[in-house]
Amino acid sequence: MKIRKILVSQPDPNNPKSPYYELAKKYNLKIDFKPFIQVEGVSLKDFRQQKINILDYTAVIFTSKTGIDHFFRICNELRIVVPDTMKYFCITENVAFYLQKYIVYRKRKIFHGKSKFQDLVDVIIKHKDDNFLVPLSEPHNAEIPEVLDRNGIKYTVGILYRTISSHFSSQDDFDYDILVFYSPSGIKSLKENFPDFVQGEIKFAAFGPTTASAIEQEGFRLDINAPNPKAPSMTMALDDFLKEYNRNLK
Repeated sequence: MKIRKILVSQPDPNNPKSPYYELAKKYNLKIDFKPFIQVEGVSLKDFRQQKINILDYTAVIFTSKTGIDHFFRICNELRIVVPDTMKYFCITENVAFYLQKYIVYRKRKIFHGKSKFQDLVDVIIKHKDDNFLVPLSEPHNAEIPEVLDRNGIKYTVGILYRTISSHFSSQDDFDYDILVFYSPSGIKSLKENFPDFVQGEIKFAAFGPTTASAIEQEGFRLDINAPNPKAPSMTMALDDFLKEYNRNLK
């Protein structure tokens, strides 16, 4: 079966130079973008009910760009000026660079991991005296607080946004050869929309270990995994897979 259509569970990149468009051209593919989940910020009222005073914290841990957006949104709504002394710990360098949208990057104390949360915790441990705020979604990955607990980190989880499943009208519209997932919530959305979904020949691609784990826990087959030693990005992993797949078709 030739790979013709791919569904990526993220918004359209709206960038003509996106690697996804280059991939589509290279392999003569149709690539659609549709988020499997929607993100909505918690209201100021709901945040206040968590009894979190942001200025009580000396450091913030960010596991996503979305967490950064909603942290500074809440600060703005509370009319809080985040002190220059605040430390920022980000799961990757890419997420750390995103802070430039809100702060003068070079003048702040910013740290980042490589890709896994444990990498970042290794950095956090060196700052154990700090009081950490961890902006997360509802629901969120239970591994994050578990790892912080194991390492004796003083922290508070703040729920700043929620993820809810997107709605798909019919499985008939789901005529794809590869589904690309970026979070466990995407797998949850698939199951909620199509409880009787059968994978068959459809290839599943996962970005990140928690997404990969969610696919396998639901009994699906994982065909493409990123990042990996050869492919640090999803588009590179797809490129490697398609190259090998097409070679085997001949």
